[in-house]
Amino acid sequence: MFFRVVPRFALAAATLLAAGLNDQATALYQKTDYKGVIRLLDSAPNKDAATWAILGKAYYGSAEYKKAAEAFEKASGMVPNSSEYAHWLGRAYGRQAETANPLMAPGRAVKARQQFEKAIVLDGKNKEALNDLFDYYLNAPGFLGGGTDKAVELVKKISALDAAEGFYASAQIADKKKDFLTAEQQLRRAYELAPKQVGRVIDLAKYLAKLGRNNESDQIFEQAAKLAPGSPNVLFNRAEILVQQKRNLAEAKALLQKYLNAQLTPEDPPKERALELLKQTNGA
Repeated sequence: MFFRVVPRFALAAATLLAAGLNDQATALYQKTDYKGVIRLLDSAPNKDAATWAILGKAYYGSAEYKKAAEAFEKASGMVPNSSEYAHWLGRAYGRQAETANPLMAPGRAVKARQQFEKAIVLDGKNKEALNDLFDYYLNAPGFLGGGTDKAVELVKKISALDAAEGFYASAQIADKKKDFLTAEQQLRRAYELAPKQVGRVIDLAKYLAKLGRNNESDQIFEQAAKLAPGSPNVLFNRAEILVQQKRNLAEAKALLQKYLNAQLTPEDPPKERALELLKQTNGA
């Protein structure tokens, strides 16, 4: 009897220990302390799928995409019916494709698409996976499984889950076809449907800037700032537009400094990108 109880006790203790580490790692991850997550979990014994997934996200946030893919391969192997793990594995493959040499890139891109498609088969309501697959279809060449026709078909599924996101996707298709008027109209419809979602306001402001309508863009960015005061998303995107247009660089510099001092989350653009933009404001 004793020998039966001991293994069960050891297993329960190990499970509790793993859960505690995962909770600590998740808290660090939400603060974008990716190195802290890696230090905590990299050498942890008997990693479960959740541990590998958190570690994979931290490697992804640290731009270590090969290690991220390896971690999500393990997580997905342990829980093959997880839409989330398949989606993140696709993301890691996608980043590998973007950064790999030309010989390896196509293979990684195809793997990314396959994982996005798998994620949607496993969970048709996985909005992030739908959006990433949409981006792939819209931008990847046909020989890698991309195609505007596929993107158009996917808009129906996106719209069924989020009407505003569906209009945003339609705007991207119109922009790809250089139908700028339709693209703007679709973005305005997305904004009208979700006027309190600051991301929709930013999308419209950025597109107006792309069209060279800077005064209108500035006004929309002001609306975004009022809607979400101090929002890192607003700070970064406003600064990025100003740097790209090489205007009001002193303002852009101040916005980027505020961004770097803000409490960021994994959903915000990486600090490294903000630092790159900040360098371009030197002399402002």
